[in-house]
Amino acid sequence: MDEDKVSFGFEDVSRDEKSRRVKGVFASVAGKYDLMNDLMSAGVHRLWKANMIAWLNPQPGETLIDVAGGTGDVARAFQKRAGDVGRRRKAGAETMTFVSDINEAMLVAGIKTSDQNMPRVAADAAALPFPDRSADAVSISFGIRNVVEIDRALCEFRRVLKPGGRFACLEFSHMTHRVLQDAYDKYSFAVIPKLGELVTGDRASYQYLIESIRRFPNQEDFARRIAAAGFSRVGYQNYSGGIAALHTGWAV
Repeated sequence: MDEDKVSFGFEDVSRDEKSRRVKGVFASVAGKYDLMNDLMSAGVHRLWKANMIAWLNPQPGETLIDVAGGTGDVARAFQKRAGDVGRRRKAGAETMTFVSDINEAMLVAGIKTSDQNMPRVAADAAALPFPDRSADAVSISFGIRNVVEIDRALCEFRRVLKPGGRFACLEFSHMTHRVLQDAYDKYSFAVIPKLGELVTGDRASYQYLIESIRRFPNQEDFARRIAAAGFSRVGYQNYSGGIAALHTGWAV
């Protein structure tokens, strides 16, 4: 691939073109994004996210930056978990969760009247508007493969974390067995774009999302890129045979 280009599904495009197209994809599907995630994964994505929250181990008074978190589900789960801990201890400061997303439509679609201490920030993952060492945790779920400058974004995540801060990245990945991967590929390409067209009226966006998963680095390669960004104790855990993987690291 040309060094001046990045992948957009199976295409190689300029960085500006990918940024423009990704914004278009999520502006198109924002209103039905959570519903489509439930349909595509039969609800299992909620279990994967619950496992990520458990690993992050939210504590009262902590600050989370949830990147590409437009619908706010991860931020709310982090707050709830920290609040539960505080109630058990009968003490604890308020937890702050920032929902950062490059797409304003996703941020607006995720707003709920019950949200508190959950500011929305429209920002590129590779240029976060947060001070150095300002967050206890950074998370990103099913969003890193849509980022134009992935390695710069990983460095940004490391920059904004306090010493001892935790990073968790949940992303669709590569299955651990070739036969299972082949079967999953056939299902994905045959079913998910059609489902996207039926539910959202947008087949092309879901065709891109499936293609982007196939172009994403495998678990070992992505773990090396996280370590290269300055994270320590980097690791990953496969879910559902590698359909998704939770990548983790520490700011030490």
